[in-house]
Amino acid sequence: MIARLGDTEQTLDLPPGYTLVALRELGDAFAHAREIAAEAGAGTLVWVRRYDLVEFAVVLEPDEPLASARRAFFAGMNALADAIAAHCPPEREVAFDWPDAIRFDAGLLGGGRLAWPNDCAEDEVPSWLVFGVILRAAAMAHVPEVQAASGVSLLSEGFEMVETDAIIESFSRHLMTAFDRWKERGFEAIARDYLERLPQRKAGERRGIDVNGDLLVRLAAGNAAPERNSLVDALARASWYDPQARGPKFE
Repeated sequence: MIARLGDTEQTLDLPPGYTLVALRELGDAFAHAREIAAEAGAGTLVWVRRYDLVEFAVVLEPDEPLASARRAFFAGMNALADAIAAHCPPEREVAFDWPDAIRFDAGLLGGGRLAWPNDCAEDEVPSWLVFGVILRAAAMAHVPEVQAASGVSLLSEGFEMVETDAIIESFSRHLMTAFDRWKERGFEAIARDYLERLPQRKAGERRGIDVNGDLLVRLAAGNAAPERNSLVDALARASWYDPQARGPKFE
């Protein structure tokens, strides 16, 4: 699939069903995908071609009310983690911080975001969702060297430059697989895959994802009500994202 920008050609090998929209280096994939989602439709993948970040967003069209449709976020996170794991050096761990941060060997690599129409009620089917991703591919040019040295990037962790684009291509395939898995086996299969990459905070705790996407945590002993962690509130914080740098935070 090819997108033309001026006199250049930029390519990604995406499966049938995807439409590529390529932006120049200063573009914002998440913002642009939200702007065009209603018209562009499902499978539109907006990609910013830059060397220091892996940045893209994909438009989804759910068939259930917003309150439960947000669970598509977990399918996106699973697909992203699977894509990274498929290209990373052996015996390296890809994990989540609830709900949206991606860690690679414990270092913050980036994360995912989710958007939906502002005027969509919880019990209405949204006309679109947008799942957006930013991963740190290399040291960002505008970040001080000392600060950059504290950050995890794909290149610093043994990935090759050619693999940064391959991660997007791999994500697109894993996302289709995730939705097929959801359709065939129910959302519990998606929740199980996600929770396997979410470290436990206490030994013996039992976790689940509610129908509205909230994380429910129960201790093995006792009959107390589960601790509820709001998906919507956590997505609004996007704790991994630095809006000034427009990329993953440094720790």
